[in-house]
Formats: sequence, structure tokens, C-alpha cells
Amino acid sequence: MGDAGVDFDALQIEDDQLRPEHVFTFSRPTAGYMCPLSANVYGIDFLSFRIRDMASGRELFRVARDPSQPAPDLSQIPPGDPMEDAVRCISYDFGESFLGLNAIGTELEFAVGPEPVDNFRMIERHYFRDQLIKSFDFEFGFCIPNSQNAWEAIYDMPPLPPDLMEAMIANPWQTESDSFYFVGDTLVMHNKAKYAYSPGM
Repeated sequence: MGDAGVDFDALQIEDDQLRPEHVFTFSRPTAGYMCPLSANVYGIDFLSFRIRDMASGRELFRVARDPSQPAPDLSQIPPGDPMEDAVRCISYDFGESFLGLNAIGTELEFAVGPEPVDNFRMIERHYFRDQLIKSFDFEFGFCIPNSQNAWEAIYDMPPLPPDLMEAMIANPWQTESDSFYFVGDTLVMHNKAKYAYSPGM
């Protein structure tokens, strides 16, 4: 469990620049996206994503883009457009057994554009309703220009109280996460996810 933090609506951000230290104070999911799609000036493009159970090796989720298809120009989607949520928010139904896993591994393949990407970092905050339940901080480091990269992260799953797990199972899609991607101290991407843990899956 993390501490409650502060309400981001009351957060005073100098120069309108959200920095990593601000993210760690958030006490609930953000109401919207904290940067526009056009903030991704490095051309970071996610190609495939895989989630697996570290104990058994069982694959829990996989998605990959058709390599023959050109990357869409997401910067042309204006903030607040209905398409924005479609490309920035994903929904997972992992089944109730997911909540009993000790660790999961994620594998992300991504490409970057013609500029070097230094100190690439992801901070992820997970909530049930307005309660912070997990927080993760991963650093990829440096990406050379015009490169394709693989990023593997291991999530040690903190034990959750039985009553909280029961509430998460009984209330699908009320568990949410915010994923903030920084290059140095500059926020370049912000995505969201929603989760269900359906009984019997």
C-alpha cells in the first residue's frame, strides 16, 4: 500500500510541467490525460506487449501491431476527442486468480524516432476507486536514434487484504492505473488502463 498522497487537483506545478516527483503524490486516478499526444516528440511507438505469470510462465495477455501497417499519426488526435481514449486506455479482464499471483513479467517492444532518448522511465500507479494499492517505478535508460528496443519489467505483486480483493472482484473496471512515461524529467506519454477480475476465469 502507498500513502494517501495529495489530491492532484490541488497540486501547484511550476511552468505547467508535471515531473516524476509530482506523480508520486497522486492519491487517485487522474481525471484526464496529463499531456497531449503531441508531447511524444521522440516518436516512441509501442509495437508489442506481453504479460506473463513469473511462477508458471503462463502467458496472460499479448497484443502486437501488424508490422506491415504504418504507425498512425496520433499527434493529429486533438485532446478530448473520443478517439483519444481509444488509443490511450486499455481494458484487461485477467480473472480472479490474477490477484493471487506473486509476480508478473511484462515485455514491451517499442521503436524510437531520429532523436536519442535518454533516461526513459515509466511510473505506474494502481488504484481501486480512490485508494492507491500499488506503485511501480521502472527505468529503461538510453535508446539510440531510430532503434527498436525491448523492455522487460518484473512486478512483485504486494499482498492485498482479502476484503479488498473481494471488492475488486465484485466491482469490475473500478480498478484503474495511470502509466506516466518520462524522458528525463519531461512527461512525453500518459496512458491508462482499467481492470476486471471475473470469477471463474
